[in-house]
Amino acid sequence: MKATGIVRRIDDLGRVVIPKEIRRTMRIREGDPLEIFTDHEGEVIFKKYSPIGELAGVAVQYADALNKTCGLAIVVIDRDVVVACAGAPKKEILEHRISTEIENIIDNRQLYVWHTDEAKILVSEKQDKYFVQLAMPIFTEGDVIGAVAVVGTETMTEPGDTEIKLIQTASVFLGKQLEA
Repeated sequence: MKATGIVRRIDDLGRVVIPKEIRRTMRIREGDPLEIFTDHEGEVIFKKYSPIGELAGVAVQYADALNKTCGLAIVVIDRDVVVACAGAPKKEILEHRISTEIENIIDNRQLYVWHTDEAKILVSEKQDKYFVQLAMPIFTEGDVIGAVAVVGTETMTEPGDTEIKLIQTASVFLGKQLEA
């Protein structure tokens, strides 16, 4: 654990303000769920909660199935990192922080389709080989919790209607898994 040197008091309602700099650095937005942990030494730890993290096993299986049947490279992301990956090297993408552009796609709450006359969007900040061809946000109970994306390399082509329908289906399926 890293000390920040910041001290905050608990108010009369039991609230603690997380400083803006920490919220910005950790990408904590208003309304984000936080999981609270305690340990035997009296430490209280706040961790961003990822509903998609609960679905990691199903997300991996779904991504693998799409990759094997359609040859698509698939990633499943929560609002911060890549949770599942199939068809692309896992060590280059999996558990890496997503790019700001993908965050914007998620925030727009709409299907993203890359066209050849547009700039390419990187999947994660730590690599420069894999780009988003398609991305569909995952909704559960009206909230956006992440996205499913088809990724490609520098030589990718525009996705067709079949790929669009497949990625929309994956998004709906994963969203329904969390509602069940």
